[in-house]
Amino acid sequence: MLTGPKPRFDQEALRRPPHPEPPPPGSRPELIQRYREVAAEFPTSDLPPLETAYWLIKPRSLVRGTWPAPTDAAAWLTDQLTAYAPRFASEAHRGAGHVARLVASAAERLTSGGDTSYGFYLERPSYLSLALVTCAPNRTRPNLPCPLAS
Repeated sequence: MLTGPKPRFDQEALRRPPHPEPPPPGSRPELIQRYREVAAEFPTSDLPPLETAYWLIKPRSLVRGTWPAPTDAAAWLTDQLTAYAPRFASEAHRGAGHVARLVASAAERLTSGGDTSYGFYLERPSYLSLALVTCAPNRTRPNLPCPLAS
């Protein structure tokens, strides 16, 4: 879960993992510098990755909780959405029915081994990002280890 100014969430380069190969020798210095910045900052940035599964490589300090069952994770999501719903910029998103549909959808995806990620505009200029990531192993990125595994 992360809230903050919307322009911060627009920093897409820090929301993508760096390319597996660095720029080739002889590349423009600014390209090499940008690659180094992204390679250093992506793993530790609290910005939500564009691909939800990449939360698994973020520091443990960014993990808000772990749950043994999808229903437990869905209960946490219910608490978060209920707490923030009065601040949602869209009135249509504030209703209990909308929150219930989001939670039901998330629980279904988690049960089938998928991830879920939601984002909401709050009072200007804030934004809320919530993600639940399956970690047993992750279906889309099975090579990524669970950050809280013993």
